[in-house]
Amino acid sequence: MAYKIDNAIIKKDRNGRISLIDPENVFGDEDAFIAVKSEDLITIQLLINGILSNDFKNWKELGNIPDTEPLKSLFVRLGYSREDIAVMLKEF
Repeated sequence: MAYKIDNAIIKKDRNGRISLIDPENVFGDEDAFIAVKSEDLITIQLLINGILSNDFKNWKELGNIPDTEPLKSLFVRLGYSREDIAVMLKEF
């Protein structure tokens, strides 16, 4: 069961004007948006899918995670290899 977060691209031009690139018109009726870096969005989607499938190897071994540590480092801490992450990405 794969979970997908609706997303679009927010682009800023040289003059600082922001435009929304939303080919599927997912956000046509929305007045406000949140910007998230692409790699963070993918990480969030992978984490949600891991939680939904109860696929995490051992959360108890994570211990204390510093606030300064990036979210994507959780996969390494949980014991996932690059190959494991590639398989999860194919589910999208």
